[in-house]
Amino acid sequence: MKATYRETVELREHELLSADACFSDASEGRSSSSSRDLLRTEFQRDRDKIIHSKAFRRLSHKTQVFLSPEGDHFRTRLTHTLEVAQISRTIARGLSLNEDLVEAIALGHDLGHTPFGHTGEEALNDCLTAHAGETQKLSFRHNEQSLRVVDLIENDGRGLNLTSAMRDGILCHTGDIPSETLEGRIVALSDRIAYVNHDIDDAIRAGILTEQALPDSTHSLLGPDHSARIQNLVLDTISASAQAGDICMSDDIFKAMSELRSFLFDEVYRSEPVMKEVRKAYHLVQDLFRYYLKHFDDVPQEYVRINPDDKISAVCDYVAGMTDRYARAVFEELFIPHAVRI
Repeated sequence: MKATYRETVELREHELLSADACFSDASEGRSSSSSRDLLRTEFQRDRDKIIHSKAFRRLSHKTQVFLSPEGDHFRTRLTHTLEVAQISRTIARGLSLNEDLVEAIALGHDLGHTPFGHTGEEALNDCLTAHAGETQKLSFRHNEQSLRVVDLIENDGRGLNLTSAMRDGILCHTGDIPSETLEGRIVALSDRIAYVNHDIDDAIRAGILTEQALPDSTHSLLGPDHSARIQNLVLDTISASAQAGDICMSDDIFKAMSELRSFLFDEVYRSEPVMKEVRKAYHLVQDLFRYYLKHFDDVPQEYVRINPDDKISAVCDYVAGMTDRYARAVFEELFIPHAVRI
């Protein structure tokens, strides 16, 4: 019997990829049984499920760092996601690991991000913490919410039925627990490579930074500009990882990138122009959460059905899924005076 195209691709993986790669035909499967596709491997199917999801489309209107930027060239959560996917695939290719898996994880890693980036994440976490009881611990982490989106919220509450390797990579792209696969660990490191570099680019465009103001170690070890920095970080990751048998950077390069990240916190993320808008966004998200908890009948039924006995989770899922512009519009409708309509 002639092999399907998918089977041919799976065979090619075993011929071309490292023995340490996560092979498509060795996937631990999905929570619900599903017949194999004639053309696509399991990880290619995961990627396509993500791309066609509502949560993925909403990323185009969610903040990366700069809230409501005036200009078309600032990053959004979607463009960040695409940059992480590109960097991840390049590193996976250099290490002969599974490009399809890293791409799928990268495209899905931020689906649970709130409106207004990490500011919204902090606001929702504080809201949940405030409502926790003596025996109930509540918190909000965007990686956990991303997993919740693909497991429970998408597809009218049925979830996307992703593979276990995909789910693990989404959950472990940030935090103290590393992914079980090398591909998942690539995405975690690529996430940092991407945001450290594109946030510099955006900060320069916004007039908050200049290239010359960056730490000396940045230029001496990482490169003179945006393109060179990404290339050097990627090449160092491939070289160091090949030697270590794990995903890592050389000590000097990682130290330089960490110094650059700390510099960004001091000079960009906590700068007054950014913090001025952050404070507004924080209160906007909290006000929406409190409103819908008090007026639960206004929460869309799709979130109520997913959380039939849990008002807090229903409200959290609804607010977390909002885009920046939708959250602003709802806030304005609820809290900003309008002309009386008769």
